[in-house]
Formats: sequence, C-alpha cells, structure tokens
Amino acid sequence: MTLSPGAAHPPPTLPGDWLTYHHDATRSGDVPGIPAPGALRPTWRAALDGAVYGQPLVVRGTVVAATEHDSVYGLDPATGRVRWHTSLGTPAPLSSLPCGGIDPLGVTSTPVYEPTTGLVFALAELVGGRHVLTGLDPATGTVRVRRQAESPRGTPRDDQQRGALAAVDGRVLITYGGLEGDCGDYIGSVVSVPATGAGPVLSHAIPTARQGGVWAPGGPVLAPDGRVLVSVGNGGSTKGPWDGSDSVLALDPRSLTVTGSFAPTSWPQDNAHDLDLGSLTPALVGRWVLAVGKRGTGYTLGLSTRLRRTGVGGEQAQAHLCGAFGTAAVSGTTAFVPCTDGLLRVDVGPDGVPRPGWRVALRAAGSPVLGGGAVWVPDYGAGALLVLAPATGRVLARLATGPLPHFASPVLSGDRVLIGTTTGVTAFTGA
Repeated sequence: MTLSPGAAHPPPTLPGDWLTYHHDATRSGDVPGIPAPGALRPTWRAALDGAVYGQPLVVRGTVVAATEHDSVYGLDPATGRVRWHTSLGTPAPLSSLPCGGIDPLGVTSTPVYEPTTGLVFALAELVGGRHVLTGLDPATGTVRVRRQAESPRGTPRDDQQRGALAAVDGRVLITYGGLEGDCGDYIGSVVSVPATGAGPVLSHAIPTARQGGVWAPGGPVLAPDGRVLVSVGNGGSTKGPWDGSDSVLALDPRSLTVTGSFAPTSWPQDNAHDLDLGSLTPALVGRWVLAVGKRGTGYTLGLSTRLRRTGVGGEQAQAHLCGAFGTAAVSGTTAFVPCTDGLLRVDVGPDGVPRPGWRVALRAAGSPVLGGGAVWVPDYGAGALLVLAPATGRVLARLATGPLPHFASPVLSGDRVLIGTTTGVTAFTGA
C-alpha cells in the first residue's frame, strides 16, 4: 500500500509536539520551553493491550503510542482516553522465536513523525518473523502506507528492531539487530524506505560474518553535516582484519554508503567478550561524537576529522567512564550517560577529553532527557522516574511509575511528562 496522490498536505505541527525519539534528530533529549518541575503528580494511566517500549510521540495534540501487541493508539493528552486504535497485525510469540526476552514481540522501537507525508511511521514484527513498516494518519489512525522492510542479510525471524526510527529527506530509516541472547542468523543493518511507500529500498549491512547488531535504542543520529551516525555491536570476528563491527559508522543518508567509521583497537577482545560500542547511541557533544559501550571506555571522535575516514583507532581522546546502555541526553558540552550502575555526568573539554563528574546510583538507568532546568531519568529497575539537578545530581523528585520496560525514556510536553510502561502509558503533570 502506498500513499495516494494528493494526500500528503500535512497541517503544521504544534509547540509541545514530540515527533521523534529524544525530541530531535540529533537525539539530544534537550527540550526547550519546559517549565521548572513543581509539585509533580500522576494525572492518568492508560492501560493498553501491551508494553510500550518506545517513547510515545505527541503530534498535533494527540499522544501516539505503539505496543508489543502490534497496536498503535491515539490518546487524549489531558485524560489518556483512547481516541483511536489501529492494529498492525499479530505479533510474534516468544515461543516461535529462537531466543529473546519480549513476549509477544511486536513494536519495540519508537515511531517517528515524517514531515513530508504528515504520517507517523511504526515498525511492527509480525507472527512468522516478518517486519512491516506502516505509516498512519496521527489524527485518525488510518493506515496510508504499508510495506515489508527486512534486513538485507540473515534470517528475518532472528532479527529484532529496537532502535528508534528516523525520518531523513523523505525516507524512514530502520536499524536491525538481534534478539536477546544473540542467537540465530542475524547481521546488523540500516534500511531506508521511501515515506510514500513507493520506490527502491536502500540498505547497508555490517560486513561481518554474523551479529554486528545496530540496536541501540536511539537508532540513527542525524549529525550537523547531514550524515547519519549509528553504533554497531560485536561481530563474528575476533582476529584478522576488522569486520566492521564494534564501531561507530557515518553514513550518507541518500545512499547509506559508509563515509567514515571508527573501531577501538581493542575490537578483537571486545568482540570476544561482548564488550562492544553497540549498546549506546552515539552522542553529539559540542563538536565531538562521544561513543561509549559495554567495556566502559568513552571515546571522542571528530566528525570532520576521524569520522571522515574508516578504520581502527585514532580517536581524539579516551577515558574510563562506565558500561553504558541506551541513549545519553546532551546539553552543549555536557552529556548525561545511562550506566549499568546509575547516571553519570560527563563533560567534554575543548581538548576532546571526556571527564566524568557526579554519578547517581540507580538499579537500572533508562535514557534521560533534559528540560525545565532538570534531568529526568527513569530507574526501570525500581519502577520510578527521578528528577535531578544537572549541576550536582541532587534528587529533586522521585515518582512511582510502576513496572517499566528496559531502556525506558520519558517525554516532556508542556507541563506534562509521559512514559511508556509494561502496561501502557502513564502521565504526570506539574512540570
């Protein structure tokens, strides 16, 4: 199904809209115009038909949330009332997959609003392991575009699509990794589909024998120079020539050709021990790209220098930070990095050296966002959302959310805070 001629005349979006993961295409998570946190309180809890792993979107006054039951909902932002509900198909039961940790497996990634069509796009996994990209009218939930979109290599049933979708130049970018447990025949990739549904699908597969998943929750990052950045997990090689894995890649969005790449000199050991860079979305911090992974070493890379060539080593600087998972929030030259043991403030100096600052202990840190002079970070191990002072890490507020999915991340829209839970969406007000 493709977009009908003349249907793509979208009305303007509104202040307070949240149209993509972490608010903007750079995945900064830094949201202007948010009031300082006040007396925060829960206002509604929308019980939907499955877990909401991705961030909800806010599009022209409608909250759009996708579930692991392969449903997309339009909700009233004031009350959580369901305005519309669209089923994308039947999700894949865990029993039908070779491994994994989500049951059933439906929509795991954060959808994206695509401005040339005015549609919200979501990627659904269906029973049998097929992956279908669907474009919906955010006002009504009507399906306008539907197209199968698979990774170019490996076995679709062994793929998992966790990274947030991105909208770039009239196309929707999709990243693929593997299921929890790294089983089966999967090879990480980036896939680009025309937002109209018509025209060629482009793709780039990691040139490794297996694995090399592109799975970090933030998905593709649009850099200031127009290129797309992704982080890549461990690959099948542990000796010999570098196989493209354990890396940061810079891609031309028009062709998905690699225009620059970086892997640490430790890549063979990283691959052998699952200590790769693929667990954290690349962060644009000042004029540097900050890459941190499971090993805990943070690397800074120059977009116009190191990431204009390919290969191993040659970072600007490195420092031990923390084992990192998810997506950092960034303001200027400061990043707030979700670690295995909490949230870490990292400041990157003019020399490119990443310097760790305060650390707040959490059971399992989700991906933070910034707004109203505060850091908002979920603790999905404790079922809570914490509000922190950026300069010191002091806890300003702690809100009970109930059970949260892995790598949960909040949404800030006006005085409202939204977060996906294992049963739907919860909203707080008082920001």
